[in-house]
Parts: sequence; C-alpha cells; structure tokens
Amino acid sequence: MASSGIERRLSAIEERNARVEAEKAWETSWARRSLIALFTYLSIALYFLFIGLPSPWLNAVVPTAGFLLSTLTLPFFRGAWLKGKNKCG
Repeated sequence: MASSGIERRLSAIEERNARVEAEKAWETSWARRSLIALFTYLSIALYFLFIGLPSPWLNAVVPTAGFLLSTLTLPFFRGAWLKGKNKCG
C-alpha cells in the first residue's frame, strides 16, 4: 500500500520533470527566437509606418537585430555569472 503512494509520487515527479524539460527546450529554441523576432519586426515596422517614419520596413531591422543579438549573448553572460556565483558560495 505504501509503495503505491510512492510510485504515484515518483510518477508525478517524472511527469513534472518532463514538462519542465520541454518548457526549457522551448525557451532556448530557435523557433521561439524566430517567432519573437518576427513579431518584434512586424510590430515595430507597423508602428514606424503609423507614425510616419521614412523606410519603416528597413528601420525596423535595427531593433529586431538588437533583440537577436541579446538572445545570442545572454547565455554566455549567464554562464559567466553562474561561474562567478559558484566561486563565491
């Protein structure tokens, strides 16, 4: 009887871990980055178009590129931060 409860709890933990791993994979995926970049580009371009800036479709590339660069460099800085944190404590 006790082993049945333990098995259920273990199964629930394994299901949760699988779900967390899938969410983590999505957070770092190129599909997610690409979709966010696309939505960023479109929303900024439309905003630039609405406020009357010249070449809104071209000018929207700059903030979108900034976003993509930040997603590429943040894992590096996160790793460096974690190494420093582990040395301190």
